Amino acid sequence: MIFGDFDFAALLPYIAVGFAAQLVDGALGMAFGVISNTLMVGVLGVPPALASQRVHVVECFTTATSAISHLLNGNIDKSLFLRLLLPGVVGGVAGAYLLTSIDAAVIKPFVLVYLSGIGLYLLWRGLSYPPPARRPKHVAPLGLLGGFLDAAGGGGWGPVVTSNLLIQGAEPRKVIGTVSSVEFFLTITISAAFIYHLGIADLAGATLGFLIGGVAAAPFGAFAAKHFSTKAMLIMVGVVLTLTSVYGVASALL
Repeated sequence: MIFGDFDFAALLPYIAVGFAAQLVDGALGMAFGVISNTLMVGVLGVPPALASQRVHVVECFTTATSAISHLLNGNIDKSLFLRLLLPGVVGGVAGAYLLTSIDAAVIKPFVLVYLSGIGLYLLWRGLSYPPPARRPKHVAPLGLLGGFLDAAGGGGWGPVVTSNLLIQGAEPRKVIGTVSSVEFFLTITISAAFIYHLGIADLAGATLGFLIGGVAAAPFGAFAAKHFSTKAMLIMVGVVLTLTSVYGVASALL
């Protein structure tokens, strides 16, 4: 049975987490997978592969809502979208295959240390005067790496791809909208790969709460991405990425 017996009141904390995570993700282009996966693995004790599978099943719905919202708000760069799509999907399939075969916990702390450094750099750039927007050059490798880490680590597409495109000087609003939209296709592919290897994910309990909260928050995140200033967005991305990454490193080491 997909929706087993559960107390709706017990879902409320997960709905709140899903809402907050997707609000941040929609506005800043990252963090839903990181926050949700951290809670599932660290608090609920769900195995990493199953946690990543459940997060990506939920993201099939949240990213679809987010992509439509970003499209309606004019936040998508068509050229950047096409340059990210195929490499991201290929990396996602490879990461899903690896996670179902090998424990990715060994490399995760190193990835989180790297992301912490990126977060601090973006925070510094936001507090100073960011350079003029320019066309990013290294897109396909970022898509490949981001898709791989997203599947293997249960989250990472937004932190890796969004942060690096921002470092290259791309316009934050377009980066966030485009990366969030590509994530829908990436998530569908990764979910299909996980289902092939692990079976159909159970949508009861925490997963259903994440789904309800995430879908409800998606339109608000896209609206925020359109109306926040570039400076504020860079600072917020830096803070969110640094805090989530440092927390992940601490959890992995303790």
